[in-house]
Amino acid sequence: MNLTLKIWRQKNANSKGEIVEYPISDISPDISFLEMLDVLNSQLIPAGEEPVAFDHDCREGICGSCSLYINGEAHGPDRRVTTCQLHMRKFKDGDTIFIEPFRANAFPVVKDLVVDRSAFDRIQQAGGFISINTSGNTQDGNAIPISKHAADEAMDAATCIGCGACVASCKNSSAMLFVGAKVSQYALLPQGQVEAADRVQNMVAQMDLEGFGNCTNTGACEVECPKGISLENIARMNRELVKASLKG
Repeated sequence: MNLTLKIWRQKNANSKGEIVEYPISDISPDISFLEMLDVLNSQLIPAGEEPVAFDHDCREGICGSCSLYINGEAHGPDRRVTTCQLHMRKFKDGDTIFIEPFRANAFPVVKDLVVDRSAFDRIQQAGGFISINTSGNTQDGNAIPISKHAADEAMDAATCIGCGACVASCKNSSAMLFVGAKVSQYALLPQGQVEAADRVQNMVAQMDLEGFGNCTNTGACEVECPKGISLENIARMNRELVKASLKG
């Protein structure tokens, strides 16, 4: 495959970025998108050019750090996959591919395609934890009865990997799908009830403090989410927030 790559290049958060065009040839349709970028960098480095900076870690669709905006879609044209799971067979010979970082005020660019998503870490630190009784009266988790329905829904919410595709695909740069998932995975389980009110209030407050926008129910976040996190989690978060507010 012969392709034309139009890649966002930006030295740092304070410098002005631009789209730079790179032709690339003889790309196998069986390699992953990140491997294709590796091929590009293996050509740029010997030529004395700065390699394209992009984030990645597990390359197994688990960590979410590989997040890229490809042809106007978070993680590219495939569904329920992260960028590292996207293969070049999803493109055609002769295609022009636009590759950009996730864009949101709360996700400042570090360099090229790498953004700082530590805002998500701070949201989780604000309330994404449970109290553990370490006084010698700890109860085995397997001994706490939980309905199959609640357990399944909690697990579905917990599959969120915090990649930020929901933010990148939302016209308001809202993080409510992410926060909703993190609130839901505890709200559905008895272990999460101790801090339930404080959790949702603190996490929503931190979300607003970080500068994320509000949800207007367009549903783009659910469509682009590589783990298929449901909008129901946003509704649950809103219900939890109302309950916490009424409790004072």
